Amino acid sequence: MRAHEAGTLHADLGHNSPPWLRAPRDPNDLVTSLWSTTAKKNGEGALEVGGVDLRELVAEHGSPAYVLDEDDFRSRARAFKLGFKDFDVYYAGKAFLSTTVVRWVMEEGLNLDICSGGELAVALRAGADPKRLGFHGNNKSVQELARALDAGVGRIIVDSEYEITRLIELARERGVVAPLMVRVTAGVEAHTHAYIATAHEDQKFGFSITSGAAYEAVARINEAPELELLGLHSHIGSQIFDSSGFEVAAKRVIALHARVSDELGVDMPELDLGGGFGIAYTTQDDPSDPAQLATEMGKIVEHECRGHGIDVPKVSIEPGRAIVGPAMCTVYAVGTVKEVALDGDAYRTYVSVDGGMSDNIRTALYDADYSCTLANRYSEAGPTLARVVGKHCESGDIVVKDEFLPADVTPGDLVAVPGTGAYCRSMASNYNHVPRPPVIAVKDGQTRVVLRRETEDDMLALDMGAE
Repeated sequence: MRAHEAGTLHADLGHNSPPWLRAPRDPNDLVTSLWSTTAKKNGEGALEVGGVDLRELVAEHGSPAYVLDEDDFRSRARAFKLGFKDFDVYYAGKAFLSTTVVRWVMEEGLNLDICSGGELAVALRAGADPKRLGFHGNNKSVQELARALDAGVGRIIVDSEYEITRLIELARERGVVAPLMVRVTAGVEAHTHAYIATAHEDQKFGFSITSGAAYEAVARINEAPELELLGLHSHIGSQIFDSSGFEVAAKRVIALHARVSDELGVDMPELDLGGGFGIAYTTQDDPSDPAQLATEMGKIVEHECRGHGIDVPKVSIEPGRAIVGPAMCTVYAVGTVKEVALDGDAYRTYVSVDGGMSDNIRTALYDADYSCTLANRYSEAGPTLARVVGKHCESGDIVVKDEFLPADVTPGDLVAVPGTGAYCRSMASNYNHVPRPPVIAVKDGQTRVVLRRETEDDMLALDMGAE
């Protein structure tokens, strides 16, 4: 089923599950590749994460709730650090950011990407070393740029001529030199959703290599004494499962790097190939491990640099989803269950939960697929094809489009959705004035509130007409 602009009720639902989804023999079983490494079902069939029974977590903290597996997050961060041992690894904070996560990232030896003044504030509040921060964004305000320079941010990734002008003026006023990378558009379209493919020409990010804008930006920065030219930055999109897109982008970016060396006599010390490494949301996804990606990408860079007769620069990457995505799940309480008749005597079970598109907009926005499991008990019932939907006034308020749950799923049950660490809490909203859920970290049987649950009082505090 594909998204329809007029809403889900107008789309072609089909009579059966999608081709990649198979009915399980036992709907209680976990597909372990979709979950954090500590997730398991206990003897009563309840889901445990980080040694914490989610029934107990919900009893203490309520539902819905994001559950963040600290050990899993740290182990994935460490895997990128070790796998990409010859690279600089920047955690892409836009995927999910909090002061706790910033501290974990710093403790595991990673650097941090930020892309707004708010994310910079979180990083500084957490005590991050500003030199280990990279500041992205296609429309950074003068105030944001000034704050980055005042804090001593290690790299600012410029995205427009206006931004270069602003940085020259701000750096001159402060008597500092601004360290810059140039975001380039390599003209490579990743095999992903159009909204998250960021290297084709017709989009808002970067300077085009093809048009010559990227070279002109590099030349201008090189001539400005207020600016330090660190290198080029490329990002081809998100949820990418192989290195082929990186290979094409690297060819074009390194060719520009070599041209700068030949024509301007500048050997830029750095090269950033971005992130976008995919994760397994469902059984149709087959991500690569960090060590494999590092080997493939390292060979690509070395081959291209050798072909141009230039030294290999210090390469960096920016995983975000690949670290935090599988480390978090969301637990919901079931409110209603409804069997809906389809064509051809088929039916679908609609399972409504106490969250929805306000805590996970990705299904509605990107037509994303998710899985789920019954999280509070063992069921003896066979599998039924279910759709997990939210409580909002939208027909497109879908969390899980297709998954098999036990046929006796009922109000009061808990349903957990894996792989919700990236862009779920970060893109959460108060649609229908629903407070955003908390983020609860779990480790060794203990829970810790990372972000507390919003309250109605929080929302009313912003309403200047409220008494």
